[in-house]
Amino acid sequence: MAVTLAQAINAALADEMEADPKVLMFGEDVGQLGGVFRVTDGLQERFGDKRCYDTPLAESGIIGTAIGLAMYGWRPVAEMQFDGFTYPAFEQIVSHLAKMPNRSRGTVKLPVTVRIPYGGGIGAVEHHSESPEAYWAHTAGLKVMTPGTPDDGYSMMRAAIRSDDPVIFLEPKRRYWMKSDTELPVTTEPTHEAVVRREGTDVTLFCYGPMVRTCLEAADQAADEGWSLEVVDLRSLSPLDTAAMVASVQRTGRAIVVHEAAMTLGIGAEVAARIQEGAFYHLEAPVLRATGFDTPYPPAKLEEYWLPDVDRILDAVERSLTF
Repeated sequence: MAVTLAQAINAALADEMEADPKVLMFGEDVGQLGGVFRVTDGLQERFGDKRCYDTPLAESGIIGTAIGLAMYGWRPVAEMQFDGFTYPAFEQIVSHLAKMPNRSRGTVKLPVTVRIPYGGGIGAVEHHSESPEAYWAHTAGLKVMTPGTPDDGYSMMRAAIRSDDPVIFLEPKRRYWMKSDTELPVTTEPTHEAVVRREGTDVTLFCYGPMVRTCLEAADQAADEGWSLEVVDLRSLSPLDTAAMVASVQRTGRAIVVHEAAMTLGIGAEVAARIQEGAFYHLEAPVLRATGFDTPYPPAKLEEYWLPDVDRILDAVERSLTF
């Protein structure tokens, strides 16, 4: 049976709420409406309005409430309705959610999962199509995950909720309707491990979240040119699976990092640094990046030119191969 990413995450939330009465789901419009992307559809009807409920439009308050609930033994799942709405909650996440377990020497656990639909490709208005992952990955004390397949959407969401550490769970909104022929429940690789989605010999494409499908499409087209591309889905942005990245570059000798976010100080910079440190003598060309541009996210009519696509990726591949 085909399952979409949105359905897979919904099923994971339901299964964890069924398994553990301490799991709560709350955020803006997640209850009766089922969320703007219907990811929480049916949860309030099934578990009641004390375990799946709507909050005021106050992101700082949502995260502050989640922190307090976690301190008293609950496992809250808090939704930030869109990526661009996370910034009012930035202080709560960075100053308290990420720091309190360390500040208390581990005596205070904060098993909070923060769900954030992120990225572009849906033709939305301002503040609805952003990629804030580098902020969270730079913040010590947070785990940062992003699924690139429905299978991972289910398995990684369950793992996030069960984690005693706070987790930023980034859901690629343009992929909510992506389908997979899978049977739920499913258990995929451990969340901290990267996965080779396609084996290759010439160049490695490192990607995550919404760019996994785009990189696989690029690898298909590259095959027509006689280029063999390996596609590695990072899955976890904090921690990063450095060993998997180094192992892939040792096989191919070339690396390109692909992400929607702007290039400067993005995740790609950290990936490139780790590859340089761990696989320098295996590199046949500089590590390149195919990313969004260093500008604010554009209006909807221009986003197709802003987002990295197959052509931008293949241009980077050609530059790497001809270096």
